[in-house]
Amino acid sequence: MSKTTHVTANPQAALELVSGYSLEMTGKDVPGLMEAKDSIPAGTKINVTFLGNEDLEMRVAAANAVRESGFVPVPHISARRLSSRAQLEEFLSRLQDVGATESVFVVGGDPATPEGPYEDSYDVIRTGLLRDYGVKEVSIAGYPEGHPDISNEVLWRALEEKSLSLAQQNLKATILTQFAFDTDPVLEWIEQVRARGIDSTIRIGTPGPAGIKRLLGFARRFGIGANAMIVKKYGFSLTNLMGTAGPDTFVTDLSAMLAEAQAPEGAKSGPVKLHFYTFGGLLATADWAREYVRAQS
Repeated sequence: MSKTTHVTANPQAALELVSGYSLEMTGKDVPGLMEAKDSIPAGTKINVTFLGNEDLEMRVAAANAVRESGFVPVPHISARRLSSRAQLEEFLSRLQDVGATESVFVVGGDPATPEGPYEDSYDVIRTGLLRDYGVKEVSIAGYPEGHPDISNEVLWRALEEKSLSLAQQNLKATILTQFAFDTDPVLEWIEQVRARGIDSTIRIGTPGPAGIKRLLGFARRFGIGANAMIVKKYGFSLTNLMGTAGPDTFVTDLSAMLAEAQAPEGAKSGPVKLHFYTFGGLLATADWAREYVRAQS
């Protein structure tokens, strides 16, 4: 596990950024949740993914396990994996039965061809069904480093359309980003979001501590910039792939940059928190966060 060994130059900014972090797990990660639950702050939001190799029962059981453990489940709804409106309603109904619909994350999903009537997350949002099943907050995706298959113009238009639709439905919006290694494009993207008049909380995604090979594998899969300069800035080298890496440098640098942006002459960044992709496991990430906070306190 990556260890934090020093106090940051701006510990207050670092504490503000890390506090209230969210996590991610799959339907198969319930044993890992049980292992990590004593290390995770009560009330933490934990996203539950909607993967093609998991079924309804597994997704609902995982969301229920999150809630019963004292955390806030944020089930993913993968638009392109839904075969019909009826399947969407069945999923929402089952989640509502276990008290897991207050917060959801609506995302397009991976299939190149939609399995049903929903081309993207906006199609799901504009059905108006979410409120009917008790949803109060909807997370939508953000891409600070772009998307390998979608133009920036389309990404910005989608973000604006989804934000407007959620506001019109009186649903709270949160923007949750793809994971990043480089703080510079993240800060630039945050400033662009605010310049477009979108004031929702932004949760910047970054990996929790994990093996370097595993991190690079996910980076390639999702089109994330991971060249030698960027990963060295993040805290590891491409010449040594056998070790682990954690988000210490990324979090420290981003918190300092955000604090500077909030200064009187800076471009206001608005509310920003962290979302950890737990490629190295829930426990490793929760322990890292606890040690990082302890080092700043």
